[in-house]
Amino acid sequence: MRFTEELRREADPIFEAIRNHPFVRGIAEAFLSPAQITHYVQQDYLYLSTYAKVYSLGLAKCRTREEMRDFHERIGFILNAEVHPHLTLCRFANVSYEALQQGASMAPTAHHYASHMLVCAQAGTLGDVLATVLPCHWTYVDLARNIVHRDEPTKDHPLYEWIEFYANDDMLFGLTALCRWIDEYAERTSDEDRASMQEAFLVSCHMERRFFEMAYTLENW
Repeated sequence: MRFTEELRREADPIFEAIRNHPFVRGIAEAFLSPAQITHYVQQDYLYLSTYAKVYSLGLAKCRTREEMRDFHERIGFILNAEVHPHLTLCRFANVSYEALQQGASMAPTAHHYASHMLVCAQAGTLGDVLATVLPCHWTYVDLARNIVHRDEPTKDHPLYEWIEFYANDDMLFGLTALCRWIDEYAERTSDEDRASMQEAFLVSCHMERRFFEMAYTLENW
């Protein structure tokens, strides 16, 4: 069994909890409140800024130019393409995306998640970086494709573009490439390193679930 298959098997209960979380179901059924969407977008904007920094720190740990190019492309995607799903949510909530970016600070869960990722990126190995960023990509592809199969949203769904953004084949291709990279790394590293990667991955998975809870309950300090 590949290393990422082992990781996913251990995290399956978390993935299932995310699929059925009321915030995710709120996206599927388009019944989230403007306040919940606003809180989510504000926090995700701040989180994704950290996510890009984590990739940047990881880039310095890369061993080949091919690995560097991969990280560079992923940073560009985070900073540019990820704006699109935010805009879709803002249109649905009738709020200004630009206004949401002003003066927001991280809620406890977002702060905890960002801190976890930065510690992995600064003090860990390349494997730790790869493992800590994987759940964000994987959980969103999983939940979006689950919505597509479970709810069969049509193009007149108000959040169809958000769902399609994460469910499309390009996102799945990027996920598959990242898993392949992690599996290749895990094959040639130590048991101690793999254990560290597993811990980083599982903490990030738990934080992904808590992030949706944070948005749904409007968690703040």
